[in-house]
This record gives sequence, structure tokens and C-alpha cells, in this order.
Amino acid sequence: MATNVDPAPKSTLPYPAIHKDKKFVVLSDWDGTITTRDSNDYLTDTLGFGPEKRRQGNLDVLTGNNTFRDAFREMLESVSANGHTFEECKEVLKKNISLDSGFRDFYRYCKEHDIPIVIISSGMAPLIRAVLSNLIGEEDSQTIEIVSNEVEVQPDGKWEIKYRHPTSGFGHDKSQAILPYRELDDPPTVFFFGDGVSDMSAARHADVLYVKTKEGGDNDLAAYCQRERIPHILFEDFGHALRSVCAIVEGKTSVKDALAAGKA
Repeated sequence: MATNVDPAPKSTLPYPAIHKDKKFVVLSDWDGTITTRDSNDYLTDTLGFGPEKRRQGNLDVLTGNNTFRDAFREMLESVSANGHTFEECKEVLKKNISLDSGFRDFYRYCKEHDIPIVIISSGMAPLIRAVLSNLIGEEDSQTIEIVSNEVEVQPDGKWEIKYRHPTSGFGHDKSQAILPYRELDDPPTVFFFGDGVSDMSAARHADVLYVKTKEGGDNDLAAYCQRERIPHILFEDFGHALRSVCAIVEGKTSVKDALAAGKA
């Protein structure tokens, strides 16, 4: 298992307690993973500087020519600079962002089997919480912890992202949500789900990495894992992923064999 050789970036935001007493823990990206489309991409494409510049920014991150932190900030700044308030963005996303078709069943299975689900996102918590509550209901949404960035809204209505790890090139280094589990005497099996460049920081550290792919989509995390030879399991939706997770949780297959199969 690879370790994080760089000093841990200082977090400007608190973390929830890790789940020390669980056998399995699900950590998942939000945008484009639990949801069918990336909400920040949607805002940028429709209210900001548009899809072409946004896509080039992601490619620059994938090739190492820019950091995710800086490219993502530029995306969001283009939305705010066009005069769109944070509350307006929240309402736009509630109307246009949908849940992965298999996530409700996946959530129910995890709840029944005492498996915590924690959202690990490079987005902003108020947007995530608003959309999550809208999609699965307020009561269920409160059972899912969110570890993400925050937002700072100015009196004039301008807003900007507040990064969890501002000194990290990722803005939010997602590996820092996984690594504390490695220090436990009896650590749980950590499943991580992701799809894009914001998940590159976590890719080497989960016990089981699930990489979402979409037909005609960008599929940047899949490209990164293939290039870096990081073992992973491809999945199209959480319905497919659930079958794989069930097999591991119920002892029907091993982590090693699941990763060797390579597809849920």
C-alpha cells in the first residue's frame, strides 16, 4: 500500500471523527459520482466561461500543467464574475442535478449493514447539502457526513471557494480522509468511489478504488489510473458497484480478486 510521503497539508476546516469501530467504510466523491453530472462543471458550462475552457483546465490538471486548486478556482470565479449569486447557483443545481440511478439501493444496503457513507468532495458543503437533501430527503441526507471545501460570500454578493487545504495543489487533498484509517490497529476496509481529476489525490490510498465511467464522458480518473497503473474497479452506476461491494462485504470474494476482475 502506497503511503503519503509529503507532509500532510494543514486543514483550515474540521474533520468528523473517523469510524474506528466499523469493518467497512465508504468514502465517495460527490460530483459526477453520486450524481449523474458534475454540478460545478454544470455551473461553469452554463453560467461561467463555458465547456471548452473548463475542459482544457481539466486536461491541464491531468497532464500536470496546472493544479486542480487553481483550475477549479478559475472555473468558479467565472460564475461569480458573471453576476450569479451563490443562492442562485444553489437553486439552479437543485433543479438540474440528478442522483445516480443505483445510489438509493446502495445507500440502503450500507445502512442495513452498518457501513458509513462519507462524501469526500472538492466542492462546497452548502451546495452539496442542498442538492443531497433535495434528492434523498432531509432525514436521510443528515446520516451522510460531508468532508469538502466551504464558501465565503461577501456583502456585495460575490463569493469564492474556501479550500480545506489551501497549500495543497488539490485544494482538498482527499488522501487525508483515508490515511487516518491506516493508523488504526484494526482498520476497516476502505472503499473509495470517484470519477475525475479531483480524485487523483485519493486514488493510491483506498483498499478498493471504484472508478466511475460514463459513455461519452471525460473519464479522467480512469485515464489517470491506467496511466499510473493503479488497481481499480470500473463501474457505470452504483447498482453495478453494489454487486461488487456486496460480494466483498459478505465474504464471497476477496479484495484482491475483486480488483483483479477490474469491473463491477
